Amino acid sequence: MTGSASGIGAATVMALAAAGYHTVGLDLNADGAQRVAMQAELEHPGTRHDAVLCDVADEAQVVAAFRKAHAFLGSLDALVTSAGVVDTTPFMDISVEQFRRIHDVNVVGTWLCMREAARVMKPGATICAVASIAGLRGGGLSGTAAYASSKGGVIALAKNAARVLAAQGIRVNTVSPGATDTPMIAQPLSNPAHRQRIENLAAQQRIGRAEEIASGIVYLLSAQASFTHGANLVIDGGIVMP
Repeated sequence: MTGSASGIGAATVMALAAAGYHTVGLDLNADGAQRVAMQAELEHPGTRHDAVLCDVADEAQVVAAFRKAHAFLGSLDALVTSAGVVDTTPFMDISVEQFRRIHDVNVVGTWLCMREAARVMKPGATICAVASIAGLRGGGLSGTAAYASSKGGVIALAKNAARVLAAQGIRVNTVSPGATDTPMIAQPLSNPAHRQRIENLAAQQRIGRAEEIASGIVYLLSAQASFTHGANLVIDGGIVMP
């Protein structure tokens, strides 16, 4: 589980614990991830949880973190890649350095974690990558060019992983949340006019909750979704509709 210290990642740790999973969270905020792990153990006795400091864009750190996670868990049955960064810099103003960093974390980080998980996963294992409707509609909510293109890259990456890893019996899917009330987009949503504009785009006229995204992730990892492969589950309150 990457990005477990807050937001969708933290909510997913709690939802997985409720479903009986043991977890290891990877995050740059190791203290926050450890607090979530401790909360999961407290609220769901019988499950075991840990956290590891990791920059998902750093190959050596990812390799080491997955080694620790595998040792703690004993096996790796599921992976959720929730770690990500957003960028709201306008198209003409974003620097190459900023653009590359967004893609390093969101795309390269997702691929590295998928690769390391697939090395040790057995048939029946599952992967769920957290993308965004920004990758489907080209932004237009809070994230701009770098974020939208990176999340589009996550969707394409997961489809390729689904094609490749099917031979190992590993299912791969993505979720694409709409605007969700998490620390990652707290700053743009703190502007009442911006928040109202986003809410008005959704048929449900509201912002999503992290727990609502987590429930979709747990479903995709579960046996109930055994024939769901290479799919992208949109959870957005009705922004992206045909």
